[in-house]
Amino acid sequence: MPPPWPGAPEDVGGTTLHVRRTPGADGVPAVYVHGLGGSSTNWTDLAALLAPVAWGAALDLPGFGYSEPAPGFDFGLASHADVVVRYLEESPGPVHLLGNSMGGAICLLVAARRPELVRTLTLISPAMPDRRPDPRRLSDPRMAFAYLPLVGAPVRRRLAALGPRERAAQVIKLCFADPARFPDGRLDELAAEHGARAGLAWAAPALARSTFGIFRAWSAVGPASLWAVAPTVSTPTLVVWGNHDRVISVRRAERTARVIPHARLLVLPRTGHVAQMERPNVVARAVLGMWEQVDAGNW
Repeated sequence: MPPPWPGAPEDVGGTTLHVRRTPGADGVPAVYVHGLGGSSTNWTDLAALLAPVAWGAALDLPGFGYSEPAPGFDFGLASHADVVVRYLEESPGPVHLLGNSMGGAICLLVAARRPELVRTLTLISPAMPDRRPDPRRLSDPRMAFAYLPLVGAPVRRRLAALGPRERAAQVIKLCFADPARFPDGRLDELAAEHGARAGLAWAAPALARSTFGIFRAWSAVGPASLWAVAPTVSTPTLVVWGNHDRVISVRRAERTARVIPHARLLVLPRTGHVAQMERPNVVARAVLGMWEQVDAGNW
């Protein structure tokens, strides 16, 4: 089990992002974009498995991991996508772009807007509109209320009372089909990251505002809807979903793969919302298979 890959701040068009780099083969790189409440460490195991074929860069989005958001950043999906586009513009040619959850929706927007920057697209349980009134889909249902007037202050106090390991375990319970599969060492790493972020004044507001940014995107209609954006993606795409995903229902999987013109679908049994963490070996084989078929012109 490799430790998290080393990371450092990098300037991305005037925005500073914390980026973890995975050494690997020369050629087309892989760029990894995490989901809501996640960070670049969500890709440690998958990046290690893909490194013999592609060196990697896993981004901490603004307000997540160790990337401090710029003043005035609005945390909408489109704004996150702007940052990823600026990063890819500085990459050596088109990349293999992989995104999970919120990161999947962001990568979808990137591929639609700038297809010349993306060689292949892998979407793992992307945050396609899912309006089920189920607060359990948040890593902590109280987060949606933490920054509302009047009720927000006591909610924030109760959240602050949770220890880092409790928060980490709560996230894994939500995102894994079988939380017992999450190694203790990885839980220690996640708890340490939660503890470090607890001292960052911008961390909790960034999570809350990004949460509402997703909800705003889900309420969009017409050309702004993610369901309208998806058919404009011309990039070869692999859609991966866990059939025990409690965050974004697997019922969105078939439609997502159907509306993206060059997409194929892989649904994994006994798997939750973060398949790249829960079943990295299976996901790696599927991603490598796509890359090989795209290179051969067979996708």
